Amino acid sequence: MKKFFGLLLALCMLLSSVAFAETAEAPALQQELVVLFTSDVHCGVANGFGYAGLAAVRDTLASQGKHIVLVDNGDSIQGEPMGTLTTGEANIKLMNAVGYDIATIGNHEFDYGMARFLELAGMAEFPYVSCNFVKDGVTVFDPYVIKEFDGVKVAFVGISTPKTITSSAPKYFQDENGNFIYGFCQDESGEALYTAVQTAIDAAIAEGAAYVIGLAHLGNEAECQPWTYADVIANTTGMDALLDGHSHDTDQVEMLNKNGETVLRSACGTKMEGIGYLTIGTDGTLASGVYMWPNEVAAPDLFNIENDVAAAVAAATSELDEKLKEVVAKTAVDLTINDPVAVDENGKPIRIIRNAETNLGDLCADAYRAMSGADVAVVNGGGIRKTISAGDITLNDILLVHPFGNAMCVIEVTGQEIMDALEFSVRSMPGEFGGFLQVSGMTFEIHTYIESPIEMDEAKMFVGVKEGAPRRVQNLLIGGEPVDPEKIYTLASHNYKIKDMGDGYTHFADNKILQDEVMIDNQVLINYIVNELGGVVGEDYADPYGQGRIVAVPEAPAAE
Repeated sequence: MKKFFGLLLALCMLLSSVAFAETAEAPALQQELVVLFTSDVHCGVANGFGYAGLAAVRDTLASQGKHIVLVDNGDSIQGEPMGTLTTGEANIKLMNAVGYDIATIGNHEFDYGMARFLELAGMAEFPYVSCNFVKDGVTVFDPYVIKEFDGVKVAFVGISTPKTITSSAPKYFQDENGNFIYGFCQDESGEALYTAVQTAIDAAIAEGAAYVIGLAHLGNEAECQPWTYADVIANTTGMDALLDGHSHDTDQVEMLNKNGETVLRSACGTKMEGIGYLTIGTDGTLASGVYMWPNEVAAPDLFNIENDVAAAVAAATSELDEKLKEVVAKTAVDLTINDPVAVDENGKPIRIIRNAETNLGDLCADAYRAMSGADVAVVNGGGIRKTISAGDITLNDILLVHPFGNAMCVIEVTGQEIMDALEFSVRSMPGEFGGFLQVSGMTFEIHTYIESPIEMDEAKMFVGVKEGAPRRVQNLLIGGEPVDPEKIYTLASHNYKIKDMGDGYTHFADNKILQDEVMIDNQVLINYIVNELGGVVGEDYADPYGQGRIVAVPEAPAAE
């Protein structure tokens, strides 16, 4: 098996992009060091290479006489039913079984609450590191870990995206009085984050580290500026490479740091489609890339991989299988989060749920409105995660659509608050925003040629709309009638959006709650399909682009 995997890795390497850099007067390793990394696994432990394949790759490289370090860059414990039904515990146990050496924190590590994540971190047989996750200004975990190989010290610095404050539930980072006691060194300029990273790098070098590797969950998304990987590299010195996650890309980049020195940045995608690697040669040469798994059939299934990790994955998944296979409804049409036609340069579907209406977005929003009896309903696109193909709908399908375990709430809102929330929703268009709202009970236009008038604080929480500035959202109708800014409406969504200020929505924090966490989101969707639609999603939802509730207007109308 090890010989076979050696050949397989050679093939997989041809499918990856590789970057190179050399360090001046690099201390000599007697054997090559390979840092294997995963990121954004999102409970996909049996997808792609799978954890069993990851263990096989690690063992194969070790058998070739290489030093191996295995790390994870966050968002591991959430995203599929295994995480939801065990609140992350099954995933931590599997990471222990694989034998991870170090992990850093992604924003979704907190999706089960702060207390639960800290409990899970205590279960981990590996350390979490983060130089910028702080409580009352003090780091919660060690900023870095140093490992020594052949007398050469290598530091691994953890870096967590400050976007976590809004992409997880802000409530999780507050005390009982609503004061933020946890944070991620977020500010409008990015300087607080850069300082935290630089401080950790300097401390590691002072401790004798010859190489400094960033283990980051930062990504490349515009909405994460000024906290992207490029922002951090450009504003720090002393880091040799940054292994990254969050944006699910596989880009291999060389860029210059603050002193004009080359830094490698490597990412490996999501759900075990790739295993990232960074090598440090005996001559001090650094190289990064990704072993990609391009097949639909996962490696553990295709090659019948048998190892201790395969057995652990099988045990963890078998307990859930029977319940997840239960058919709860049917759909006559494909319900999508992606553009049904367009693909990216790699031939992969283009996700549109975060910047456009889709039929699955309509269905999820309709479910909230119907099951609550509210005037309108909103669901953030980032909380709708999986396309459902025509045919049987299983419990697993529903849990994959809504994997976060949020609960339905209903509040009183003014028309003005709805207008402001929608304006915040479309602030990033045409770019993606996890807080983009799929809607029910209303229709509107988005005039994307108008610059967003939204004002935010340093954590990218909503502050207001610039007074007198033109708005992107126009012609808003509620129940077929023009919105009345002074009127009180009822709005349904979930606790993440309404109570926890998820995605930065401060709009509803003080509103009167009429229904408080009355039903889990996946049950809302099941009940709507079964009880209101007769168990079948039909032709009303046939158009993948939705029912025309959200209309983008990319150019200013011609003057009459």
